[in-house]
Amino acid sequence: MSRRLEEAEEYAIEVIMGRARGFQASLLRTLLLGLSQIYRLIVQARLFLFKKRYIRDHQLGCLVISIGNLTVGGTGKTPVVEKFARALQDGGRRVAILTRGYKSKPPPDTRTFWQRLLLQKTRRKPRVVSDGKQILMDSEYAGDEPFMLAKNLRDVPVIVDKNRVKSGVLAINDFGADTLILDDGLQYLHLKHRLDIVLVDCQAPFGNEFLLPRGTLREPPENLHRASYIFLTKSEGDNDALIKRIRKYNRRAEIIECSHQPQYLENLHTGEIVPLDFLKEKYVGALSGIASPLSFENGLKKLGANVIVFRRFADHHRYSGEDLTVFIQRCIRRDVHAIITTEKDAVRFPTMAPLEVPIFFLRVEIAIISGQETWEHCVKRICEPHQITPAEIRLQPA
Repeated sequence: MSRRLEEAEEYAIEVIMGRARGFQASLLRTLLLGLSQIYRLIVQARLFLFKKRYIRDHQLGCLVISIGNLTVGGTGKTPVVEKFARALQDGGRRVAILTRGYKSKPPPDTRTFWQRLLLQKTRRKPRVVSDGKQILMDSEYAGDEPFMLAKNLRDVPVIVDKNRVKSGVLAINDFGADTLILDDGLQYLHLKHRLDIVLVDCQAPFGNEFLLPRGTLREPPENLHRASYIFLTKSEGDNDALIKRIRKYNRRAEIIECSHQPQYLENLHTGEIVPLDFLKEKYVGALSGIASPLSFENGLKKLGANVIVFRRFADHHRYSGEDLTVFIQRCIRRDVHAIITTEKDAVRFPTMAPLEVPIFFLRVEIAIISGQETWEHCVKRICEPHQITPAEIRLQPA
């Protein structure tokens, strides 16, 4: 069933991006375009209702930084969240990360037979992936990105819940957080943001320029006016045309250009750290289930690897033993030196015994390539002491 859903998702992406041809695909695009117009009205109406306070947001009495984007997936958000969390923690803030846990497995239903029969809802507490000391759940229940953040930020609590107000209250009460980072928070308006950090992917700034469901935009480009800072991710320089367009929508936001820079390879079984030079002139297999697989594969080629076998799954695909076995056998037949995957994919692999072909994940971190001073000012601005309000003393669960 999950495989059929993935196939449907992959076909939908082909239709949306204009790669699927034929009458059926063209008809679907026409229908989706009509739905996009309705979606635009809903998005803008929702923003209006929050702006005019017909729908009220919540203020938890602490700093709230939203890190999000206008498009669906693929902007490299997780490394930016990690970089912010490290910098703010180093600056003296007590940080907690609040995330939705997209495509994570819900916890077991603890309701009795009669409670389910009477349709009583379970009052679940937010899931604590990490309490800032240890990781408390695996990637299946946490979600791949929250688990990756917890793994790389051992001293930062990571909490999963669709209701970020509720998880924010828990972060403040249980972990003493004074700074909340909303992962993928631009569209989450129920919690008042002090700063909106918006990421724009230089390789596909506004997706295919259409709103959902015809395109990949969650909001129209003009909604960039809400951003306090704009990060241009995956930059390779020469972004003048993109910056000029961004300035049509937002003339005041500071713009920081950054790139996702590979750091090293890590063996999935042994934990051995291998320098990037290992890839030079090696024949490798590339395995990924992310929003931008081509970007990953091209990155390996730039590091000198010969990618002779590749397999792309849908974003957030949870790998089975069969998935890996089939791909590994292909790689063995082609006599590859190694299989390379992404760090985000690696946390979704099942446990496997050591294999004939070593599997490594590529560790990537954010590097500021333009706007270092602006970045430092941004961090300093967030870390400045602020006035304690009565709401910060103790909060009741939402």
